[in-house]
Amino acid sequence: MFLLYEYDIFWAFLIISSVIPILAFLISGILAPISKGPEKLSSYESGIEPIGDAWLQFRIRYYMFALVFVVFDVETVFLYPWAMSFDVLGVSVFIEAFIFVLILIVGLVYAWRKGALEWS
Repeated sequence: MFLLYEYDIFWAFLIISSVIPILAFLISGILAPISKGPEKLSSYESGIEPIGDAWLQFRIRYYMFALVFVVFDVETVFLYPWAMSFDVLGVSVFIEAFIFVLILIVGLVYAWRKGALEWS
């Protein structure tokens, strides 16, 4: 039978982790200086007047490069739990991890051949 007092730490953590950001927003809203002038309302606050249109077209290659990086970076994080519990799980998990890495390598070779890794 589940007892509610076993979850006291969870509820305390949930309440504290919810209250701290709310308090941070409230305190910053109260203490922040309010100054609305023409410089504050401009597009850029760097001191340089904006020239031209704010919309610029970027080449799709930059997005593809970033996407490939994120996919392979996030997927390699999944190898960490396998590495930490390798001695407990045995050879079958090693074979699964090996197949997983092979799939990542095939994806990397595919992206390389398609030119997604070329910067310029």
